[in-house]
Amino acid sequence: MTSPPLTTVRTTAASPLESLRCDIAGPPELTRVVAEHLRLLGAETAGAAGAAGAATSPGAAGAAGAAGTSGAARTAEATGTDGTDGPEDPHGTPEPGDTSGAHAHVVLAGGGFGPVTAEVHWAEPETTASRDAVDVPSPDVAGTPSGDAGTPRDVAASPPQDVLPPAAGDAPGAGAASAAPAASTETAAAGPAADGAKKAAIAPSTTTAAEGARTFHVAAPHDEATTQAATGIMAVHGRRDDAPRGLGADYAATAAGVLAVQGLLAQLLAQARGADARAARRVTTSAARAGLLAVSQYLAATGADEDEADRLAPGGPPFTSADGTRFELETLDPGAWAAFWRALDAPGDAIRGGWRPFQFRYATACAPFPEALHATARGHGWARIRQAAATSGAEVCALRTLAERAAEYDGAAPWSLARLGPAAAAPGERDRQLPISDGPLAGITVLEAGRRIQAPLAAHLLRLLGADVVRIEPPGGDPLRGMPPACGGISARWLALNRGKSAVEADIKSPSGRRRLRELVAEADVFLHNWAPGKAAQLGLDAADLTAVNPGLVYAYTSGWGDRLDDAPMGTDFMVQARTAVGAAVRPADEPSAPSLMTLLDVLGGLLGAEAVLAGLLLRERNGGRGVRVDSSLLGAADTLIAPALRRAAHGAEPRPPAGFRRPLRTADGWLAPTDTCAAAAGAYDLSALPTPDALRLLGSHGLTATPVTTDLASLHTDARFAGSIGRDPHGAPVVPDPWTFA
Repeated sequence: MTSPPLTTVRTTAASPLESLRCDIAGPPELTRVVAEHLRLLGAETAGAAGAAGAATSPGAAGAAGAAGTSGAARTAEATGTDGTDGPEDPHGTPEPGDTSGAHAHVVLAGGGFGPVTAEVHWAEPETTASRDAVDVPSPDVAGTPSGDAGTPRDVAASPPQDVLPPAAGDAPGAGAASAAPAASTETAAAGPAADGAKKAAIAPSTTTAAEGARTFHVAAPHDEATTQAATGIMAVHGRRDDAPRGLGADYAATAAGVLAVQGLLAQLLAQARGADARAARRVTTSAARAGLLAVSQYLAATGADEDEADRLAPGGPPFTSADGTRFELETLDPGAWAAFWRALDAPGDAIRGGWRPFQFRYATACAPFPEALHATARGHGWARIRQAAATSGAEVCALRTLAERAAEYDGAAPWSLARLGPAAAAPGERDRQLPISDGPLAGITVLEAGRRIQAPLAAHLLRLLGADVVRIEPPGGDPLRGMPPACGGISARWLALNRGKSAVEADIKSPSGRRRLRELVAEADVFLHNWAPGKAAQLGLDAADLTAVNPGLVYAYTSGWGDRLDDAPMGTDFMVQARTAVGAAVRPADEPSAPSLMTLLDVLGGLLGAEAVLAGLLLRERNGGRGVRVDSSLLGAADTLIAPALRRAAHGAEPRPPAGFRRPLRTADGWLAPTDTCAAAAGAYDLSALPTPDALRLLGSHGLTATPVTTDLASLHTDARFAGSIGRDPHGAPVVPDPWTFA
């Protein structure tokens, strides 16, 4: 039932947050997106310019924020008055330090609303399981994090103040000796710097784990690198390389910023719909929760009753032409795939053997193609490859550089909102259902006509906030319900995005199916889809068509490109990564540019889609129930993720992460990820002969912070860093914690 319009606060707002003021403080990594998005939504921001424009080099931001000063204070020190990078070395070695314990704090108030707050942490001391979970491991039986069997995976790199490092006699013999850095000018210089980081390396919160008779203290993630390591992002991103790799962009922090804005908007929306302004005034989220959400589909597959649809093995695009052009290839049609390669004279067995890993790379984050396909691409020039794509129906896209993307970047917001039509029915003419304990969106109905990841994830987040989500599926149901691997007969990945939703089957290509859809729209608050460009207008289901049925509708379209690029290829995750230079931003400078095979933009695009819907709902309430169209895109997700790199490129600085950035260190039985601020000093130690606990103990004795890398996602269930927060749904599929806590 469409909720009534707002009657208690201003009802002529041009933007969702008009007349509201935002005060924000905290580490720039955690405040950048929050500050920028609140400003774009109309809030007057204070103390946020530095956070919004903190485009410091990868690794440097953590040092800048180590003192825990506010975003405003850091602005004067590190950035220009326009919120862009100051003149400092864009990739200078940061001073050792750590943002351990630091978090972002946001307050929104004004415009007739009661104040609402948000906190964004790297990881909260305690996180409860999702409401969708029915089977949750007890915290007292949760094991230590593991990637390799039986290995304690997150011993605090620096012991708490009441725990001493092992005595010299307890240290491993030859292994410890071999781990010491070689005497050199470089390592000698790292020593004093490392000593200066000792106090900062003490983790803000720990959980006890045991290895034999020794007790270790398990630290929560407390910067971007350790968050990526602990949550499994490094493991998934590194599948194509056969080793964990960190993303050069601050993906977990970026996603956490979007989640925080969602929480703030949801609280304001609840007030606008009549909730007590004293209820649910604070929302808490974290980069760790964002990281778990990002890997939730991959985690779900680990709980399946069957194997993956295709083998997990290293390999994948991009391909390289004879004249050196690196490019992505995309098609959803096996016939077009075969025609493209036949046009280039690829061997038939390679064409057949390559389709399955290509088709399932979105699910597996790797694509072990036959080497013959790469050899075929290297045998032809770029012009010939483009011709083969044009004649076959496949699409190719050359990888852009960050400088090229910066030159064309228009600075557009990641979403757009437009008010539509007249106001909806008056307050007394509809049943009023106010937000209740089920969430701030209780009583809101969302119709979702989405496939794959972007739109379904957006609707999933709205459901977790309390909305009633109804999926529009084709006759026979969504075919992706059967995509392997399955849990209890249903695709594990499908469950990760669609559990808890109801479904209505309708053939929207037929007049009766479209009539049924319009009937549902008449009683809904939101219609959300990610159809191909032009399809909605072709079917008579565009915003103008549906707001004629329901003038108070929030019409939401999550697309690939948002109609912002004239020469855009197919708007899928990896093609958008290639075209927007995400492939350059996520890889260090000593590696070739390559889009991640983790679905970075589909997930972040889904988060932005939900954020846009929440902004649209709030704008509707502040305009007498008048309908709103909201548009978001994968292009907006890309620009949001790599905005700091684009700013560096625009200023002529090196935009890519430095060589070796966020590359984990090998131990005898696993991998360690140092914090960004300790990485240079930690890299001076050879840890390859040491078991992970001993390697951590060694680094900790020198004041260096690191965390074990989760390499087996199934181990997250019993990982002490997330004890009691990851459960299973009624089908047995793993469930990550809800992204927010409201209090």
